[in-house]
Amino acid sequence: MIRQFELVEMIRAYDPDVDEDLINRAYVFAMKAHGTQMRASGDPYFSHPCEVAGILAGMRLDQYTIATALLHDTVEDTLATIEEVERLFGKDVARLVDGVTKLSRIELQSDHAREAENFRKLLLAMSEDIRVLLVKLADRLHNMRTLRFIKDPAKRRRIAGETIELYAPLAERIGLHDFKDELEDLAFAEVNPEARVSVLSRLEYLREQGGDLAQQIISELEATLEKAGMKAEISGREKRPYSIWSKMQRKRVGFEQLADIMAFRIVVENREDCYRALGVLHGVYPLVPGRFKDYISTPKRNGYSSLHTCVIGPKRNRIEIQIRTREMHEVAEWGVAAHWAYKQGPAAEREGRRYGWLRELLHILDQASDPEEFLEHTKLEMFQDQVFCFTPRGDLIGLPRGATAVDFAYAVHSDIGDTCVGAKINGRIVPLKTQLENGDQVEVITSKAQRPSPTWESFVITGKAKVAIRRFIRSRQTEEYVYLGRAILEKAFEEVGYQYSDKAPRGVLKIFRCDGTDDLIAAVGANKVTARDVLLAVFPGLKNELEEGRIGAKVVPLVAARKGRGRGKREKSHAVPIRGLTAGMALHYANCCHPLAGDRIVGILTPGKGVTIHTIDCNTLESFSDMPERWLDVSWDTDGDEELVGRINVTVINEPGALSALASVIAKNLGNILNLKIRHRATDFFEMSIDVEVQNVKHLSNIIAALRATPAINSVERARG
Repeated sequence: MIRQFELVEMIRAYDPDVDEDLINRAYVFAMKAHGTQMRASGDPYFSHPCEVAGILAGMRLDQYTIATALLHDTVEDTLATIEEVERLFGKDVARLVDGVTKLSRIELQSDHAREAENFRKLLLAMSEDIRVLLVKLADRLHNMRTLRFIKDPAKRRRIAGETIELYAPLAERIGLHDFKDELEDLAFAEVNPEARVSVLSRLEYLREQGGDLAQQIISELEATLEKAGMKAEISGREKRPYSIWSKMQRKRVGFEQLADIMAFRIVVENREDCYRALGVLHGVYPLVPGRFKDYISTPKRNGYSSLHTCVIGPKRNRIEIQIRTREMHEVAEWGVAAHWAYKQGPAAEREGRRYGWLRELLHILDQASDPEEFLEHTKLEMFQDQVFCFTPRGDLIGLPRGATAVDFAYAVHSDIGDTCVGAKINGRIVPLKTQLENGDQVEVITSKAQRPSPTWESFVITGKAKVAIRRFIRSRQTEEYVYLGRAILEKAFEEVGYQYSDKAPRGVLKIFRCDGTDDLIAAVGANKVTARDVLLAVFPGLKNELEEGRIGAKVVPLVAARKGRGRGKREKSHAVPIRGLTAGMALHYANCCHPLAGDRIVGILTPGKGVTIHTIDCNTLESFSDMPERWLDVSWDTDGDEELVGRINVTVINEPGALSALASVIAKNLGNILNLKIRHRATDFFEMSIDVEVQNVKHLSNIIAALRATPAINSVERARG
């Protein structure tokens, strides 16, 4: 454990003007507050905040951050309060302590939700001051160093998994690469100890075989640069086991195929020398194709700058080389801690712009519906490598690798993402799901009439895009439920002799715990609340009459009217009557059997969703055989004007014109192809599934018969299950 005078001396070594009294008071206060508390290792609990403070002092951080490290657990684990901390140590320290304090008192449904809520709180706090994150990462690092003392293996694995998924990526995002490497390696030892031992044994074998190979390579590189008249500091370092393992998994290669197990770093005087050194090395050693990256002209979002190249170097070894200046090296080693301006004003503001990714996470936080959804999209935002693309004006946009034109649109602005209808990449119109490459110039085409499509969610990869699309889907779903719920309530009120208006439910909102009238109407449409319950709440005197059957004997149908929306009035609704019900429910057609008008059908009730219509011979119904209370006797009530979707499985001969013949037959029989998917390709035949818009089962049967008579079609059947 670091002693009081040792900590002060560490800080004074880089900050002669440190307020020693502040550090001493924080040290003594924390020691007294934690008292006789003990850690799982058997050490006094106070040793933990001391070690965290020592880690941060080693990063040359300011006195307020060190004081926060000493005090960061006092509010959570002792009788101390934030008010007391503010009175004794000032507003700055109190604010930082409050930002780091874990929310152990939050009562949520699961450990995962609690993790999400704590992480959300952390991001909110660090958006105001990045030092909150620095303290939190140092806290997590020391906890991981002592993880082995926790007796419960499940708890150890949970902490290790959380470290790999959240804290290591955060450390990388602010440039703390050493933190990230150590956090990952310590967690790796817990999550997959066998794999770590395997990698370590291979590294040990390489060291035995190579001897002083690393030093020989350094000496030859120094001689090569010196011959060109350049001075440089050259060092080599071995990759961490987790980094090696994850790269083997990601690239699906063996240990022997990795070229950068040993990386060599060249530090030169200035930016120009970086490119000079690169030219010298490429002139002497063959370049490995596809392995050059210029992070000087386009730095990473965390500020990291270097030239990366891979060459066939001395002794014919494939080696990775990083070339950077001294300033770049400090940023690479300590990230934000190397140059963060802890003062107010333009300097701090300029530095804050380097961390635009943090603003993106805060945008997700604002739009996500719950903490767990936020956590999911945050991981998407932090994990992946990046591509750099340009707007038509030349602005640089950094995105995760694999991002699409829609991700780009949302990265520019949420409104542009919501209204994008197309995209041009390097002047050529491309599908919205096209993945972007480094250096692409992307122009987004927008339309005020456009809205986000639910299908976008299947190919976008950024958290910001996913959360925006889901938000829109939720709002549209709510609109659907409100429309349906209002129709159900109008019918129910009419049956008991009343005229419905939205004023009626206002007085009973508290009974159903709804914030507004639309919320209650939507709950009716989603079958979370029945129309009967609303009737009885609004008109309590109707209870006896409803129970005795004197009113409400008429069937209230399931409203499926979708025609005429937005025309100012509803047209005639086509419905599926449900015997024995006095209220309607949301209606869905099963994707497993694609029921059509004319099929014998049955309804399955799903609370919160409504009724799903299946054909009577659907295989899915077997799973509901022991739940007769969910079965509803339903029948078709349609005049044939409403279009339905049937699915057919077709085997087509692989010959020119076959697909054209198939489409022509369906079109001549007045069918409309909505979707086509090739399920299997062979030399002679294609097997595909086709969704066809038809009027009823007879219409589909006619199309199937016509297809069977077509020479290019080998077989065709209606899809079942």
